[in-house]
Amino acid sequence: MARGSADAAGRRAETVAALTLRFLGWAVLARRFTSGRGTGAGEVDLIVARGPYLVFAEVKARPTVEAALESITAEQRRRIERGAQAWLALNPQYAERQVRFDVIAVPSFGRPHHLADAWRPGD
Repeated sequence: MARGSADAAGRRAETVAALTLRFLGWAVLARRFTSGRGTGAGEVDLIVARGPYLVFAEVKARPTVEAALESITAEQRRRIERGAQAWLALNPQYAERQVRFDVIAVPSFGRPHHLADAWRPGD
């Protein structure tokens, strides 16, 4: 898949994931959050909250949750974790929430698959 079409598919998947989570009662706090530049940058596709939870979600346009998980490298997890730290530093009112790192697989057809607590920092 060409880079431009991959980016477009990723953006569509993020929109589908955000709409699905909103429908399920999650508040979408941020989309495509980035902190910094270069190798130290943090990146988070979706940041959502509901009840006691604050979720930093990676969205993947993949047919299954398994394929989505396999596509997330250790370095990507570290970038998401750095992004979460930066976002929390900018939004201290959420510091008491229970933080989770979730994965949302968005297939071409069918409903998104949401894997809660997909990894813990340092995994």
